[in-house]
Amino acid sequence: MTDVLPAGLALDDLSPDIRPQDDLYRHVNGAWIARTEIPGDKARWGSFHLLAEQAEADVRAIVEESQEAEEGTLARKIGDLFASFMDTDRIAAAGVTPLAETFAEIDAIDGIPAFLRTVGTYDREGRAAVIGLYVDGDPGNPERYLPVLVQAGLSLPDESYFRLDTFAETRAAYREHLERLLALAGVADAAAQAERSIALETELAGHHWDNVRSRDAVATYNLKTWDELQALAGVDLTPWREAVTPTNPRAFDEVVVAQPSFFEGLGGLLTPERLDDWKAWLRAKVVHAAAPYLTDDLVQENFSFYGTQLTGVPTIRERWKRGVSVTEGALGEAIGKVYVERHYPPTAKAAMDELVANLVEAYRQSIETLEWMTAETRQRALAKLDAFTPKIGHPEVWRDYSALVIDPADLLGNVRRAAIFEHDRNIDKVGKPIDRTEWHMPPQMVNAYYNPSMNEI
Repeated sequence: MTDVLPAGLALDDLSPDIRPQDDLYRHVNGAWIARTEIPGDKARWGSFHLLAEQAEADVRAIVEESQEAEEGTLARKIGDLFASFMDTDRIAAAGVTPLAETFAEIDAIDGIPAFLRTVGTYDREGRAAVIGLYVDGDPGNPERYLPVLVQAGLSLPDESYFRLDTFAETRAAYREHLERLLALAGVADAAAQAERSIALETELAGHHWDNVRSRDAVATYNLKTWDELQALAGVDLTPWREAVTPTNPRAFDEVVVAQPSFFEGLGGLLTPERLDDWKAWLRAKVVHAAAPYLTDDLVQENFSFYGTQLTGVPTIRERWKRGVSVTEGALGEAIGKVYVERHYPPTAKAAMDELVANLVEAYRQSIETLEWMTAETRQRALAKLDAFTPKIGHPEVWRDYSALVIDPADLLGNVRRAAIFEHDRNIDKVGKPIDRTEWHMPPQMVNAYYNPSMNEI
Protein backbone atom coordinates (compact mmCIF):
# COMPACT_ATOMS: atom_id res chain seq x y z
CA MET A 1 0.00 0.00 0.00
CA THR A 2 1.32 3.44 -0.93
CA ASP A 3 2.06 5.80 1.96
CA VAL A 4 0.45 9.20 1.42
CA LEU A 5 1.24 12.40 3.30
CA PRO A 6 -1.65 14.56 4.59
CA ALA A 7 -0.97 16.97 1.70
CA GLY A 8 -1.76 14.16 -0.76
CA LEU A 9 1.82 13.41 -1.84
CA ALA A 10 2.59 9.72 -2.37
CA LEU A 11 5.84 8.89 -0.56
CA ASP A 12 6.67 6.07 -2.96
CA ASP A 13 6.79 8.58 -5.81
CA LEU A 14 9.29 10.92 -4.12
CA SER A 15 12.99 11.09 -4.96
CA PRO A 16 14.60 12.22 -1.69
CA ASP A 17 18.05 12.32 -3.34
CA ILE A 18 16.86 15.27 -5.45
CA ARG A 19 16.48 18.45 -3.42
CA PRO A 20 13.14 20.25 -3.88
CA GLN A 21 14.91 23.59 -4.31
CA ASP A 22 16.90 22.12 -7.22
CA ASP A 23 14.06 20.38 -9.07
CA LEU A 24 10.70 20.30 -7.28
CA TYR A 25 8.99 18.35 -10.06
CA ARG A 26 11.48 15.47 -9.97
CA HIS A 27 11.73 15.58 -6.17
CA VAL A 28 7.98 14.90 -6.02
CA ASN A 29 7.65 12.57 -9.04
CA GLY A 30 11.11 11.22 -9.76
CA ALA A 31 10.60 7.68 -8.43
CA TRP A 32 7.30 7.36 -10.29
CA ILE A 33 8.90 8.59 -13.53
CA ALA A 34 11.80 6.16 -13.16
CA ARG A 35 9.60 3.08 -12.71
CA THR A 36 6.78 4.02 -15.11
CA GLU A 37 6.76 3.26 -18.82
CA ILE A 38 4.45 5.13 -21.19
CA PRO A 39 2.15 2.57 -22.84
CA GLY A 40 2.85 2.02 -26.54
CA ASP A 41 -0.50 3.47 -27.62
CA LYS A 42 -0.10 6.71 -25.64
CA ALA A 43 1.87 9.91 -26.22
CA ARG A 44 1.81 10.74 -22.49
CA TRP A 45 0.87 9.08 -19.22
CA GLY A 46 -0.23 10.20 -15.78
CA SER A 47 -3.00 10.15 -13.20
CA PHE A 48 -5.64 11.48 -15.61
CA HIS A 49 -4.79 8.70 -18.05
CA LEU A 50 -5.03 6.06 -15.33
CA LEU A 51 -8.52 7.30 -14.48
CA ALA A 52 -9.43 7.43 -18.19
CA GLU A 53 -8.31 3.82 -18.64
CA GLN A 54 -10.66 2.70 -15.88
CA ALA A 55 -13.53 4.74 -17.28
CA GLU A 56 -12.84 3.27 -20.74
CA ALA A 57 -13.01 -0.26 -19.35
CA ASP A 58 -16.31 0.57 -17.61
CA VAL A 59 -17.71 2.00 -20.84
CA ARG A 60 -16.58 -1.11 -22.73
CA ALA A 61 -18.75 -3.22 -20.47
CA ILE A 62 -21.72 -0.97 -21.18
CA VAL A 63 -21.36 -0.99 -24.97
CA GLU A 64 -20.70 -4.74 -25.20
CA GLU A 65 -23.74 -5.53 -23.07
CA SER A 66 -25.79 -3.17 -25.24
CA GLN A 67 -25.29 -5.46 -28.24
CA GLU A 68 -27.82 -7.80 -26.60
CA ALA A 69 -30.38 -5.09 -25.84
CA GLU A 70 -33.85 -5.14 -27.35
CA GLU A 71 -34.01 -3.93 -30.95
CA GLY A 72 -35.27 -0.39 -31.34
CA THR A 73 -33.99 0.77 -27.97
CA LEU A 74 -31.36 3.43 -27.33
CA ALA A 75 -29.18 0.79 -25.70
CA ARG A 76 -29.30 -1.27 -28.90
CA LYS A 77 -28.13 1.78 -30.90
CA ILE A 78 -25.06 1.85 -28.69
CA GLY A 79 -24.46 -1.86 -29.20
CA ASP A 80 -25.10 -1.75 -32.96
CA LEU A 81 -22.66 1.11 -33.54
CA PHE A 82 -19.94 -0.69 -31.60
CA ALA A 83 -20.75 -3.94 -33.44
CA SER A 84 -20.42 -2.21 -36.83
CA PHE A 85 -16.91 -1.07 -35.89
CA MET A 86 -15.90 -4.49 -34.56
CA ASP A 87 -17.18 -6.40 -37.62
CA THR A 88 -13.75 -6.70 -39.23
CA ASP A 89 -14.83 -9.50 -41.58
CA ARG A 90 -17.47 -7.29 -43.18
CA ILE A 91 -15.04 -4.35 -43.37
CA ALA A 92 -12.36 -6.50 -45.01
CA ALA A 93 -14.83 -7.93 -47.52
CA ALA A 94 -16.01 -4.45 -48.53
CA GLY A 95 -12.46 -3.19 -49.10
CA VAL A 96 -12.51 0.34 -50.56
CA THR A 97 -15.85 -0.06 -52.34
CA PRO A 98 -17.57 2.20 -49.76
CA LEU A 99 -15.60 5.08 -51.33
CA ALA A 100 -16.69 4.39 -54.92
CA GLU A 101 -19.80 6.55 -54.78
CA THR A 102 -17.87 9.42 -53.21
CA PHE A 103 -15.15 9.28 -55.88
CA ALA A 104 -17.83 9.32 -58.58
CA GLU A 105 -19.39 12.42 -56.98
CA ILE A 106 -16.04 14.18 -56.97
CA ASP A 107 -15.29 13.19 -60.57
CA ALA A 108 -18.64 14.70 -61.61
CA ILE A 109 -17.90 18.14 -60.12
CA ASP A 110 -18.01 20.52 -63.11
CA GLY A 111 -17.38 23.93 -61.59
CA ILE A 112 -16.72 25.93 -58.44
CA PRO A 113 -20.44 26.12 -57.46
CA ALA A 114 -20.67 22.31 -57.67
CA PHE A 115 -17.44 21.99 -55.67
CA LEU A 116 -18.76 24.31 -52.95
CA ARG A 117 -22.02 22.40 -52.73
CA THR A 118 -20.18 19.07 -52.51
CA VAL A 119 -17.67 20.22 -49.90
CA GLY A 120 -20.55 21.71 -47.90
CA THR A 121 -22.33 18.35 -47.98
CA TYR A 122 -19.15 16.57 -46.93
CA ASP A 123 -18.63 19.12 -44.15
CA ARG A 124 -22.06 18.26 -42.76
CA GLU A 125 -21.02 14.59 -42.91
CA GLY A 126 -17.74 15.24 -41.09
CA ARG A 127 -15.60 14.38 -44.12
CA ALA A 128 -14.06 17.63 -45.42
CA ALA A 129 -14.09 21.34 -44.60
CA VAL A 130 -12.66 24.27 -46.52
CA ILE A 131 -14.35 26.66 -44.07
CA GLY A 132 -14.32 25.76 -40.39
CA LEU A 133 -17.64 26.14 -38.62
CA TYR A 134 -18.98 25.92 -35.09
CA VAL A 135 -21.89 27.46 -33.19
CA ASP A 136 -21.37 29.23 -29.87
CA GLY A 137 -22.68 32.03 -27.74
CA ASP A 138 -22.04 35.39 -29.38
CA PRO A 139 -19.12 36.95 -27.41
CA GLY A 140 -20.70 40.36 -28.00
CA ASN A 141 -24.14 39.20 -26.86
CA PRO A 142 -23.97 35.90 -24.89
CA GLU A 143 -27.77 35.65 -24.86
CA ARG A 144 -27.81 34.39 -28.47
CA TYR A 145 -26.12 31.72 -30.57
CA LEU A 146 -24.11 32.61 -33.67
CA PRO A 147 -22.13 30.58 -36.21
CA VAL A 148 -18.38 31.20 -36.09
CA LEU A 149 -16.50 30.73 -39.37
CA VAL A 150 -12.78 30.00 -39.13
CA GLN A 151 -9.87 29.19 -41.42
CA ALA A 152 -9.63 25.53 -42.43
CA GLY A 153 -8.57 23.18 -45.20
CA LEU A 154 -5.18 21.97 -43.92
CA SER A 155 -4.15 18.35 -43.30
CA LEU A 156 -1.22 19.24 -41.03
CA PRO A 157 -1.76 20.72 -37.55
CA ASP A 158 -1.37 24.40 -38.53
CA GLU A 159 0.13 26.78 -41.07
CA SER A 160 3.62 26.67 -39.53
CA TYR A 161 4.03 23.08 -40.73
CA PHE A 162 3.91 24.35 -44.32
CA ARG A 163 6.21 27.31 -43.64
CA LEU A 164 9.01 26.53 -41.20
CA ASP A 165 12.22 24.71 -42.11
CA THR A 166 11.97 22.76 -38.85
CA PHE A 167 8.99 20.87 -40.34
CA ALA A 168 10.65 20.00 -43.67
CA GLU A 169 10.98 16.35 -42.64
CA THR A 170 7.32 16.22 -41.59
CA ARG A 171 6.25 17.72 -44.92
CA ALA A 172 8.27 15.10 -46.81
CA ALA A 173 6.79 12.31 -44.68
CA TYR A 174 3.29 13.65 -45.31
CA ARG A 175 3.89 13.72 -49.07
CA GLU A 176 4.96 10.06 -49.03
CA HIS A 177 2.10 9.10 -46.73
CA LEU A 178 -0.55 10.78 -48.86
CA GLU A 179 0.62 9.05 -52.04
CA ARG A 180 0.56 5.66 -50.30
CA LEU A 181 -2.87 6.29 -48.77
CA LEU A 182 -4.44 7.43 -52.05
CA ALA A 183 -2.98 4.42 -53.84
CA LEU A 184 -4.40 2.05 -51.21
CA ALA A 185 -7.79 3.72 -51.67
CA GLY A 186 -7.67 3.07 -55.40
CA VAL A 187 -7.17 6.68 -56.54
CA ALA A 188 -5.69 6.78 -60.05
CA ASP A 189 -2.30 8.53 -60.42
CA ALA A 190 -1.91 8.84 -56.66
CA ALA A 191 1.46 10.63 -56.89
CA ALA A 192 0.11 13.47 -59.06
CA GLN A 193 -3.04 13.76 -56.96
CA ALA A 194 -0.96 14.02 -53.80
CA GLU A 195 1.20 16.75 -55.34
CA ARG A 196 -1.84 18.77 -56.41
CA SER A 197 -3.47 18.50 -53.01
CA ILE A 198 -0.34 19.47 -51.08
CA ALA A 199 0.42 22.40 -53.40
CA LEU A 200 -3.08 23.78 -52.84
CA GLU A 201 -2.87 23.32 -49.07
CA THR A 202 0.46 25.15 -49.07
CA GLU A 203 -1.23 28.12 -50.74
CA LEU A 204 -4.14 27.91 -48.29
CA ALA A 205 -1.67 27.87 -45.39
CA GLY A 206 -0.21 31.12 -46.68
CA HIS A 207 -3.56 32.78 -45.93
CA HIS A 208 -3.91 31.28 -42.43
CA TRP A 209 -3.28 33.35 -39.34
CA ASP A 210 -0.68 31.90 -36.99
CA ASN A 211 -1.67 30.42 -33.63
CA VAL A 212 -0.80 33.53 -31.65
CA ARG A 213 -2.90 35.86 -33.78
CA SER A 214 -5.75 33.34 -33.87
CA ARG A 215 -5.91 33.43 -30.06
CA ASP A 216 -6.60 37.20 -30.07
CA ALA A 217 -10.20 37.41 -28.86
CA VAL A 218 -10.64 40.94 -30.19
CA ALA A 219 -9.03 40.43 -33.60
CA THR A 220 -11.06 37.27 -34.23
CA TYR A 221 -14.43 38.80 -33.35
CA ASN A 222 -15.69 40.21 -36.64
CA LEU A 223 -19.47 40.33 -36.85
CA LYS A 224 -20.67 40.29 -40.46
CA THR A 225 -23.87 39.81 -42.41
CA TRP A 226 -23.92 37.11 -45.05
CA ASP A 227 -23.69 39.75 -47.80
CA GLU A 228 -20.62 41.25 -46.13
CA LEU A 229 -18.97 37.83 -46.00
CA GLN A 230 -19.77 37.30 -49.67
CA ALA A 231 -18.15 40.63 -50.54
CA LEU A 232 -15.12 39.72 -48.43
CA ALA A 233 -14.61 36.41 -50.22
CA GLY A 234 -15.40 37.82 -53.65
CA VAL A 235 -17.07 34.56 -54.68
CA ASP A 236 -20.62 33.24 -54.31
CA LEU A 237 -20.55 30.92 -51.29
CA THR A 238 -24.31 30.28 -51.46
CA PRO A 239 -23.98 26.63 -52.63
CA TRP A 240 -21.80 25.91 -49.60
CA ARG A 241 -24.22 27.68 -47.27
CA GLU A 242 -27.21 25.76 -48.61
CA ALA A 243 -25.38 22.46 -48.14
CA VAL A 244 -24.33 23.08 -44.53
CA THR A 245 -27.60 24.64 -43.29
CA PRO A 246 -30.45 22.57 -44.81
CA THR A 247 -32.31 22.39 -41.49
CA ASN A 248 -31.92 26.09 -40.63
CA PRO A 249 -31.53 28.20 -43.81
CA ARG A 250 -31.42 31.53 -41.90
CA ALA A 251 -28.62 30.38 -39.59
CA PHE A 252 -25.96 32.34 -41.51
CA ASP A 253 -27.79 35.65 -41.84
CA GLU A 254 -25.18 36.96 -39.40
CA VAL A 255 -21.88 35.28 -38.60
CA VAL A 256 -18.63 35.83 -36.72
CA VAL A 257 -15.69 35.73 -39.14
CA ALA A 258 -12.60 34.81 -37.15
CA GLN A 259 -9.85 35.47 -39.74
CA PRO A 260 -11.21 37.82 -42.43
CA SER A 261 -8.05 37.82 -44.57
CA PHE A 262 -8.25 34.03 -44.89
CA PHE A 263 -11.62 34.35 -46.60
CA GLU A 264 -10.19 36.92 -49.00
CA GLY A 265 -7.38 34.51 -49.82
CA LEU A 266 -9.76 31.57 -50.13
CA GLY A 267 -11.90 33.49 -52.61
CA GLY A 268 -8.84 34.06 -54.78
CA LEU A 269 -8.26 30.30 -54.95
CA LEU A 270 -11.87 29.36 -55.74
CA THR A 271 -11.45 29.89 -59.48
CA PRO A 272 -12.33 27.62 -62.44
CA GLU A 273 -8.68 27.11 -63.39
CA ARG A 274 -7.99 25.63 -59.96
CA LEU A 275 -10.92 23.18 -60.06
CA ASP A 276 -8.78 20.07 -60.66
CA ASP A 277 -6.59 21.07 -57.70
CA TRP A 278 -9.67 21.35 -55.49
CA LYS A 279 -10.91 17.95 -56.65
CA ALA A 280 -7.54 16.40 -55.78
CA TRP A 281 -7.69 18.11 -52.38
CA LEU A 282 -11.20 16.76 -51.82
CA ARG A 283 -10.15 13.20 -52.70
CA ALA A 284 -7.36 13.42 -50.12
CA LYS A 285 -9.76 14.75 -47.49
CA VAL A 286 -12.42 12.07 -47.92
CA VAL A 287 -9.86 9.26 -47.91
CA HIS A 288 -8.32 10.59 -44.70
CA ALA A 289 -11.76 10.87 -43.11
CA ALA A 290 -12.73 7.32 -44.09
CA ALA A 291 -9.38 5.60 -43.46
CA PRO A 292 -9.97 4.74 -39.74
CA TYR A 293 -13.12 2.82 -40.74
CA LEU A 294 -11.75 0.87 -43.72
CA THR A 295 -9.38 -2.10 -44.09
CA ASP A 296 -6.36 -2.65 -41.87
CA ASP A 297 -3.86 -1.42 -44.47
CA LEU A 298 -5.57 1.97 -44.70
CA VAL A 299 -6.03 2.15 -40.93
CA GLN A 300 -2.34 1.45 -40.34
CA GLU A 301 -1.13 3.83 -43.06
CA ASN A 302 -3.25 6.62 -41.62
CA PHE A 303 -2.00 5.90 -38.10
CA SER A 304 1.64 5.68 -39.20
CA PHE A 305 1.54 9.37 -40.07
CA TYR A 306 -1.02 10.96 -37.74
CA GLY A 307 -0.19 8.69 -34.81
CA THR A 308 3.51 7.88 -35.03
CA GLN A 309 5.00 10.63 -37.21
CA LEU A 310 3.10 13.56 -35.70
CA THR A 311 2.62 12.52 -32.08
CA GLY A 312 5.27 9.87 -31.49
CA VAL A 313 2.83 7.10 -30.55
CA PRO A 314 4.38 3.81 -31.75
CA THR A 315 1.38 1.49 -31.41
CA ILE A 316 -2.22 1.94 -32.47
CA ARG A 317 -4.81 1.37 -29.76
CA GLU A 318 -6.56 -1.99 -29.55
CA ARG A 319 -9.58 -2.20 -31.80
CA TRP A 320 -12.07 -2.35 -28.94
CA LYS A 321 -10.69 0.90 -27.57
CA ARG A 322 -11.10 2.58 -30.92
CA GLY A 323 -14.60 1.15 -31.14
CA VAL A 324 -15.45 2.57 -27.72
CA SER A 325 -14.17 6.00 -28.85
CA VAL A 326 -16.28 5.95 -32.00
CA THR A 327 -19.36 4.93 -30.04
CA GLU A 328 -18.80 7.55 -27.35
CA GLY A 329 -18.25 10.19 -30.01
CA ALA A 330 -21.67 9.52 -31.49
CA LEU A 331 -23.72 8.52 -28.42
CA GLY A 332 -21.73 9.96 -25.52
CA GLU A 333 -24.63 11.03 -23.32
CA ALA A 334 -26.58 7.85 -23.98
CA ILE A 335 -23.61 5.88 -22.66
CA GLY A 336 -23.12 8.47 -19.93
CA LYS A 337 -26.59 7.99 -18.55
CA VAL A 338 -25.91 4.29 -17.96
CA TYR A 339 -22.42 5.07 -16.65
CA VAL A 340 -23.84 7.49 -14.07
CA GLU A 341 -26.40 4.94 -12.90
CA ARG A 342 -23.62 2.37 -12.34
CA HIS A 343 -20.67 4.40 -11.15
CA TYR A 344 -21.85 7.73 -9.72
CA PRO A 345 -24.11 7.34 -6.69
CA PRO A 346 -26.23 10.30 -5.49
CA THR A 347 -24.07 10.54 -2.37
CA ALA A 348 -21.03 11.35 -4.53
CA LYS A 349 -22.90 14.14 -6.33
CA ALA A 350 -24.14 15.56 -3.02
CA ALA A 351 -20.59 15.59 -1.66
CA MET A 352 -19.24 17.34 -4.75
CA ASP A 353 -22.07 19.87 -4.78
CA GLU A 354 -21.26 20.71 -1.16
CA LEU A 355 -17.53 20.99 -1.88
CA VAL A 356 -18.05 23.37 -4.81
CA ALA A 357 -20.58 25.44 -2.86
CA ASN A 358 -17.95 25.86 -0.15
CA LEU A 359 -15.42 27.00 -2.75
CA VAL A 360 -17.87 29.54 -4.16
CA GLU A 361 -18.54 30.86 -0.66
CA ALA A 362 -14.77 31.13 -0.06
CA TYR A 363 -14.48 33.18 -3.26
CA ARG A 364 -17.31 35.40 -2.08
CA GLN A 365 -15.66 36.07 1.27
CA SER A 366 -12.32 36.73 -0.41
CA ILE A 367 -13.79 39.19 -2.91
CA GLU A 368 -15.63 41.06 -0.17
CA THR A 369 -12.37 41.74 1.68
CA LEU A 370 -9.93 42.39 -1.19
CA GLU A 371 -8.25 45.72 -0.62
CA TRP A 372 -7.11 46.27 -4.20
CA MET A 373 -10.63 46.17 -5.69
CA THR A 374 -12.69 49.33 -5.97
CA ALA A 375 -16.26 49.18 -4.69
CA GLU A 376 -17.62 49.11 -8.25
CA THR A 377 -15.29 46.32 -9.32
CA ARG A 378 -16.15 44.32 -6.21
CA GLN A 379 -19.86 44.55 -6.95
CA ARG A 380 -19.32 43.43 -10.54
CA ALA A 381 -17.16 40.52 -9.36
CA LEU A 382 -19.83 39.45 -6.89
CA ALA A 383 -22.50 39.72 -9.59
CA LYS A 384 -20.40 37.48 -11.84
CA LEU A 385 -19.99 35.01 -8.98
CA ASP A 386 -23.76 35.01 -8.43
CA ALA A 387 -24.22 34.16 -12.13
CA PHE A 388 -21.63 31.38 -12.01
CA THR A 389 -22.99 27.90 -12.82
CA PRO A 390 -21.15 24.78 -11.64
CA LYS A 391 -22.12 21.61 -13.50
CA ILE A 392 -21.12 18.60 -11.43
CA GLY A 393 -21.21 14.93 -12.37
CA HIS A 394 -23.76 14.73 -15.17
CA PRO A 395 -26.39 16.72 -17.12
CA GLU A 396 -29.81 17.28 -15.67
CA VAL A 397 -31.31 17.07 -19.18
CA TRP A 398 -30.06 14.20 -21.32
CA ARG A 399 -29.62 14.46 -25.10
CA ASP A 400 -32.29 12.94 -27.33
CA TYR A 401 -30.81 10.54 -29.92
CA SER A 402 -34.10 9.26 -31.34
CA ALA A 403 -33.43 10.82 -34.78
CA LEU A 404 -30.05 9.12 -35.19
CA VAL A 405 -30.23 5.97 -37.33
CA ILE A 406 -27.65 3.25 -36.62
CA ASP A 407 -27.17 0.18 -38.83
CA PRO A 408 -24.96 -2.65 -37.49
CA ALA A 409 -23.96 -3.50 -41.08
CA ASP A 410 -22.97 0.02 -42.19
CA LEU A 411 -20.01 1.49 -40.30
CA LEU A 412 -19.21 4.39 -42.66
CA GLY A 413 -22.89 5.23 -42.92
CA ASN A 414 -23.17 5.25 -39.14
CA VAL A 415 -20.21 7.59 -38.82
CA ARG A 416 -21.65 9.98 -41.40
CA ARG A 417 -25.16 9.92 -39.93
CA ALA A 418 -23.74 10.62 -36.48
CA ALA A 419 -21.79 13.58 -37.89
CA ILE A 420 -24.93 14.93 -39.61
CA PHE A 421 -26.93 14.50 -36.40
CA GLU A 422 -24.40 16.52 -34.38
CA HIS A 423 -23.86 19.12 -37.12
CA ASP A 424 -27.59 19.79 -37.52
CA ARG A 425 -28.11 19.83 -33.76
CA ASN A 426 -25.63 22.68 -33.50
CA ILE A 427 -26.82 24.60 -36.57
CA ASP A 428 -30.39 24.39 -35.27
CA LYS A 429 -29.36 26.26 -32.10
CA VAL A 430 -29.10 29.51 -34.06
CA GLY A 431 -32.22 31.59 -33.51
CA LYS A 432 -33.20 29.67 -30.37
CA PRO A 433 -32.69 30.67 -26.71
CA ILE A 434 -29.40 29.75 -25.07
CA ASP A 435 -29.56 26.23 -23.63
CA ARG A 436 -27.95 26.52 -20.21
CA THR A 437 -28.49 22.83 -19.47
CA GLU A 438 -26.18 21.64 -22.27
CA TRP A 439 -22.95 19.85 -21.46
CA HIS A 440 -20.00 19.95 -23.84
CA MET A 441 -18.54 16.59 -22.81
CA PRO A 442 -20.05 13.34 -21.55
CA PRO A 443 -19.97 12.55 -17.81
CA GLN A 444 -17.62 9.57 -18.23
CA MET A 445 -14.89 11.76 -19.75
CA VAL A 446 -11.98 12.47 -17.38
CA ASN A 447 -11.71 16.20 -17.94
CA ALA A 448 -13.11 19.61 -17.03
CA TYR A 449 -13.71 22.96 -18.71
CA TYR A 450 -14.66 26.58 -18.11
CA ASN A 451 -17.05 28.08 -20.66
CA PRO A 452 -16.59 31.88 -20.58
CA SER A 453 -19.68 32.76 -22.62
CA MET A 454 -21.83 30.81 -20.15
CA ASN A 455 -19.72 31.56 -17.04
CA GLU A 456 -19.88 27.90 -16.10
CA ILE A 457 -17.62 24.98 -15.20
